[in-house]
Amino acid sequence: MKTFSIITEADARLLDRGSTVTLAPGGHITPLALDTLRERKVSVLSPVPGIDLATLAPPMPVRRVALGGDHTSLALKARLLAHLRQEGLAVVDVGTHTTDAVDYPDIAAQVARLVARREADAGIVIDGAGIGSAMAANKLDGIRAACCLTPTLARYAREHNGANVMTLGSTLVTADEALDLVRIFLGTPTTESRYLRRLQKLQALEQSQ
Repeated sequence: MKTFSIITEADARLLDRGSTVTLAPGGHITPLALDTLRERKVSVLSPVPGIDLATLAPPMPVRRVALGGDHTSLALKARLLAHLRQEGLAVVDVGTHTTDAVDYPDIAAQVARLVARREADAGIVIDGAGIGSAMAANKLDGIRAACCLTPTLARYAREHNGANVMTLGSTLVTADEALDLVRIFLGTPTTESRYLRRLQKLQALEQSQ
């Protein structure tokens, strides 16, 4: 993504239609360039203090996955773990590994921390419905967790919302359905400028607390 300290009309005319560029701190866009940028549907991301524009979109391709689930998830988690490793991905399984009851916020937090620290490119958390784990993971800075129960939700979560953690409900999806959801989620990039602009605003909200 190109960064400009000033964007002139000549610069704007050379940019690819529909592309995204960034404006350096204190940067300027000339009035004629503004009109050209609008006509060419070029998005300009202005830096927000504390937000690294280069890390807005989730990493692609995904090579490292953090995986976790509560006591309801054991069979499904084992199936996903085997599939992901068969696909050549590095997987950290944070547990749980027994049928003893555990609290989903604890597991979701372990997965989310690995993603937030960039020790994993994406996270997958499983509980009974997937809702509580999404709520818990989203409490951590830098995490955008989405409960994905259909292929459309899995694709939108990534393509539109830049989700870096997906949650699944072990009582709501079969193992085969979950495998499809994981493939869609991990294989969908976030690239469109309008979505990156909205991710920037999400991060700004996160830092406004």
